[in-house]
Amino acid sequence: MQLYRWLGCPDTPVHPSYPRAVQIIMLTGQGVEEIARLHVDQWDAKERIIDWSKTKNLPPHAVPVPSLAAELIESIKPNEYGWFFPSAKDPSKPVSHATLYSFVWRQRDGGVIPYAANRDLRRTFKTLAGKAGVSKELRDRLQNHALQDVSSKNHDRWNYMPEKRAGMK
Repeated sequence: MQLYRWLGCPDTPVHPSYPRAVQIIMLTGQGVEEIARLHVDQWDAKERIIDWSKTKNLPPHAVPVPSLAAELIESIKPNEYGWFFPSAKDPSKPVSHATLYSFVWRQRDGGVIPYAANRDLRRTFKTLAGKAGVSKELRDRLQNHALQDVSSKNHDRWNYMPEKRAGMK
């Protein structure tokens, strides 16, 4: 909670989009790389769904986002290349996941936030969602963990969508 609050109002100079990217990761439980590479083509504002089915090098996956995360995404103006979180060095590319990790580490090492490791953002989401009563199977589906049944391996955009929406609420 301390990190999330700090991200909303950082007291040190930071790249303006990095705190919002980390907040979206915390709110949705999605991977750092997926959120770092969020493009306008993947955001369905009407349905409030992030859909990676068109993304190369990532498995197909769609997840509804909670209202707070949707509001954050909609408050961000993508750059001319369509990236919500462009690279500071080359705006034609998204920020790298390593840069977002470094951002969190710098804040940790500077004593701004408590201990944080790469997997903590997703793990915290999974733990808190479990505490809220979301089943392990649904938490796994929300985080696109590999499931072994045939339907899981070949799921489409709407598979388990009502359950995913309920889980995010």
